[in-house]
Amino acid sequence: MRLDKYLKVSRLIKRRTVANEACDSGRVQINGKIAKASTDVKIGDIIEIAFGNKNVKVEVLDIQDTTKKDAAADLFKYL
Repeated sequence: MRLDKYLKVSRLIKRRTVANEACDSGRVQINGKIAKASTDVKIGDIIEIAFGNKNVKVEVLDIQDTTKKDAAADLFKYL
């Protein structure tokens, strides 16, 4: 699954366009490497997002095309 879509489906970033902009500006890393929006996300990947003055680091546990809001937290684990 594309990184920008995963960020939206998992509710880490609310909108796909915002996720796309974050990737384009180099604020998203997968396994320590700066990632583009089209990068494939796999189970076990470590995603790090820089939100202004705080960083969020998560591990991908599951990948789904769509989820309900309460099930979205099961797609990743905070590190």
